[in-house]
Order: sequence, then structure tokens, then C-alpha cells
Amino acid sequence: MIILGIDPGTAILGYGCIEAAKNKNRLIGYGCLKTPKNLNDAARLKILYQGITKLIKKFKPDYLALEEIFFFKNSKTVIGVSQARGITILAAANLDIPVIEFTPLQVKQAVTGYGRAEKQQVQKMIKVLLCLKEIPKPDDAADALATAICAAHCQKLYEDLTPLEIQPTLRSKK
Repeated sequence: MIILGIDPGTAILGYGCIEAAKNKNRLIGYGCLKTPKNLNDAARLKILYQGITKLIKKFKPDYLALEEIFFFKNSKTVIGVSQARGITILAAANLDIPVIEFTPLQVKQAVTGYGRAEKQQVQKMIKVLLCLKEIPKPDDAADALATAICAAHCQKLYEDLTPLEIQPTLRSKK
């Protein structure tokens, strides 16, 4: 099963793709999509939408994993992240890729075994779980890989569901 994890953002959108098999995850690729600061929101979102569409076509994931917005101190940041999440979900929907969402607590729990783990702990575990020589950089890509790993750990919950059944089922089991 191929899972594409996304860490949404308007300036930098992280992605990480893994292949999940029984008890072993294999890294396929990771990186970031970046948009120029001098562009308006519409132009930046268009670039991200096109980039996500290319990533989905390149990796051909069975699922796209996305972290839910949980808490932001800066309202301007939450708007940009929400917009990036929206175009990510739209790109997946247009290509018939099911989207599964997890809270930050669920992602940390799946990767480290502790829902309140620090960012560094999560990054070290990504390195260990994917048998990497170093921690993936930048942080946005590492966060996307953590979300993909979380989805791999939870795959039994959604593997037999249709795309429209996935979100309500996962949300009701929290």
C-alpha cells in the first residue's frame, strides 16, 4: 500500500511517500513544494495544487494522509494552512484518492508511542522506522512522513472502505 503524507502550508508544503507492508514501511520519497513570497494567495495555491496533482500522479498513492488543524496562535497562519489543506483535499478528490486525517496527537502516538512527544523525538523515530541514515529535512517533509507512518499504522481501520466512507469512520473511532 502506498501512502502519501502531506504537511500543508502556503509557503512550504511538505510531502512524504512510503510503502506500507505488514510490519515494515519503506521510504519512496519526500520533499517540499515551495511558493515565492511575492505571489498573491491565488497564484501560490495554484502552484501548490498543480504540484500536489503531479505528486499524486507520480507516486500513485492508495491513500493521502493529512494532519488535521488542531491549534494555532496566529490566525493568519491557520488561514494559509486551511487553504493549503483545501486544495490538497481537492487534488486528491479530483484524482479519486481517498483522504484520511489524523490529529497531531494521533500522529505522535503512532510514531513514538507517546501523544505529547517533542518534534525531535518524532523526527528520530521517523529515521529509525524508515531505516534512514539521517533525519529527513526540512521539518515539513519529516512531518509529512510522520503523517504517512501514522496512516500505515492505522491501515486496518480503512483498507476495505470506499473513499466516501473513510473520514466519517475514522472520526467516529477517536
